[in-house]
Amino acid sequence: MHTLTFLCTVALLTTSAFAGDRPNVVVLLADDLGYKDIGCYGGPVKTPALDQLAATGTRFTDFYSGCAVCSPSRAVLLTGRQHIRAGVYSWIHDASQNSHLLLREVTLAEVLKGQGYATAHVGKWHLGLPTGNRKKPVPSDHGFDYWFATWNNAGPSHRNPNNFIRNGKPVGPMKGYACQLVVDEAITWLDQHRDKDKPFFLNVWFHEPHAPIAAPDNIVKQYGQLKDRAAIYSGTIDNTDRAIKRLLTKLKQVDKPDNTLIIYASDNGSYREDRTGNLRSRKGQNWEGGIRVPGIFHWPGKIKTNVASEPAGIVDILPTVCGLLDIDKPKNIHLDGSDLSPILTGKPDAFKRHQPLFWHLQKSRPIVAIRSGNYSLIADPDYELSTSNMFKEAWIPTIKKGGYTNYRLYDLSKDPGQSNNIAAQNPQLFAKLKKQLLDINTSVMADGADWHLKK
Repeated sequence: MHTLTFLCTVALLTTSAFAGDRPNVVVLLADDLGYKDIGCYGGPVKTPALDQLAATGTRFTDFYSGCAVCSPSRAVLLTGRQHIRAGVYSWIHDASQNSHLLLREVTLAEVLKGQGYATAHVGKWHLGLPTGNRKKPVPSDHGFDYWFATWNNAGPSHRNPNNFIRNGKPVGPMKGYACQLVVDEAITWLDQHRDKDKPFFLNVWFHEPHAPIAAPDNIVKQYGQLKDRAAIYSGTIDNTDRAIKRLLTKLKQVDKPDNTLIIYASDNGSYREDRTGNLRSRKGQNWEGGIRVPGIFHWPGKIKTNVASEPAGIVDILPTVCGLLDIDKPKNIHLDGSDLSPILTGKPDAFKRHQPLFWHLQKSRPIVAIRSGNYSLIADPDYELSTSNMFKEAWIPTIKKGGYTNYRLYDLSKDPGQSNNIAAQNPQLFAKLKKQLLDINTSVMADGADWHLKK
């Protein structure tokens, strides 16, 4: 009995010490931020905090969202899997849809919690929350010890939001701007609520610059007239960078910088076509302007200072965190993302993507896209859905059975604006990429949830 007690005590101490050696992980996600919004990507907004992260970490030139709209991209980030596999076909409207991030999915929070991490989510959620007539999981069901979230956008705008929920209880009216309030909550959790004997995973999902927008006048006027929508839009991004600076200062007080991995991205491209860096189209479309976003990884002493041109994306975050931390990926689960750690640690030749990046969004034209090396292949559906812009779960059988037409192929290294279809001149490459697209599509649709059958 004494021997058993001793062995159990040793095991617990070993686990505790092992967990304590892990770096903290912080994910910062913007909402509807364009590829060319922030300073380090050549954008017009002053973002010194983000620029410093990029200057002392790895910045990807060709980084991608998980989808061209909100909810699906967030599902991809947390799972490393294409969002239809995870149960999320489009942006979620809780009052009229059964859809939510499936409980069967293994999230990054659950992976890290299994390694002894304290976990918290603060900010926008948009992966499904319960309503009066629909039972749905909450962030704590997906691995978060603590959560402070909104269903979708900050309402009525970024200024003085009244729709936050903390651990299941409505918070009520708040004073201030959403990005600053989200960072306030993150700092409060770091100071008062986390288990300080554990490393932590802090998931910070901002609402800015998603509409309806608002920012302090003293910031907006740096970019134009106070009623100029472009100036307000820029002001929301500037204000978010100031909030991030406060968070980075706190993180340095909590632990030394070389013990914290920080990842920054956006959930999809901007709704403003003037902020996509001359890429084609905008949010909601599977052209480059709708899916290419900033991507920054920062971990002093571990991640190299570098600008990486290898195509990468939000889908790679979960396997990359596992690779950087040297922990197991979820077992017996197909991950669509690949481990970027060889690129981040100065061994790019060791990186291999096991399948092309893939996007599907039923109301987008093109409806599907893949990225393989320098090449982008897109296609339209060979079927029609109703004219509703909101996803209808009754569409699911049609989506699963549907095929594609009007394929177009682009060399993004020469044609980032996707204006020159080279499919006819490259029949072998076209045939290869088309087969890859259809193979991935078949696998994804086989996993897709049948929400239309649920009551």
